Amino acid sequence: MKIVTVHHYDAFSTIPNKGNPAGVVVEGHQYSEVEMQDIAKQVGFNETAFAQKSDKADLRIRYFTPGHEVNLCGHATMATLYALKTKGLLEDKLQLTIETKAGILPIEIKEQQAGQIYITMQHAMPQFEAFNGSKSKLAQSIGLLEEAIHPELPIVYGSTGIWTLLIPIKNLSYFEKMTPQSADFPAILEEMPKASLHPFCLEAIDKNADMHARHFSSPYSGTIEDIATGTASGVMGAYFAEYIDRQAQLPKTLIVEQGQELGKDGRVHVHVKNDEGKLNISITGTAVHVKELKLQI
Repeated sequence: MKIVTVHHYDAFSTIPNKGNPAGVVVEGHQYSEVEMQDIAKQVGFNETAFAQKSDKADLRIRYFTPGHEVNLCGHATMATLYALKTKGLLEDKLQLTIETKAGILPIEIKEQQAGQIYITMQHAMPQFEAFNGSKSKLAQSIGLLEEAIHPELPIVYGSTGIWTLLIPIKNLSYFEKMTPQSADFPAILEEMPKASLHPFCLEAIDKNADMHARHFSSPYSGTIEDIATGTASGVMGAYFAEYIDRQAQLPKTLIVEQGQELGKDGRVHVHVKNDEGKLNISITGTAVHVKELKLQI
């Protein structure tokens, strides 16, 4: 029997219990894949991250939901790098690379005068695939009628490291009415049955934010809803440039708010650039330590 130390961080917020919780295991190389999955299941957060050594980058991070491993997780990346930085384990590096199952991604760390640390994370190249399923059944699966879906914007699968279905909603008023029927997702998502759902709109509660979203997990992940989603926010930035405003002046930074329906208050800064004709996406966020957990495996 082993005792495992898991640090609970909240990402995309500076206030404990207002951001997206992630478990961070600083010495992740000590555990087997089976043990990592067991730890993530016990922790119960949408993701638990394990920091490991890498022979391809400065650091390797593996991410586990309670149900399975995922290629990439934005909020758990923020939490892991914030943990390593504040614990003095990054050798004062401000630019580094991380090895993930979505590829090797550049990271930049900035420390403001007040001591707050902000982490900018490069995403994988944006990809989009068509959704050809029933709009009516899709709307029903999140507790809405088809009339809530924006009539002029496409519903598409998008990825900057992990696939989600981007669902444009007419306005903010529909978001508190949403009730996910997660078990119905795979049958509706015929093209990608394991994808999550990410409804969003171009209205926001905070006048400084550009977009509002919720994020409903795949039923295979063992969780229901994500509080503030880094990877899905990143692909929302790519969606904005690809489908909403193709004439937008780039580079552009969008602020995405998420979590308000759950009593939380997350903010993700999404940077959209034109890199020789291709979209380049990165996100910036921070984290805050909440508490330390001791588990037995």
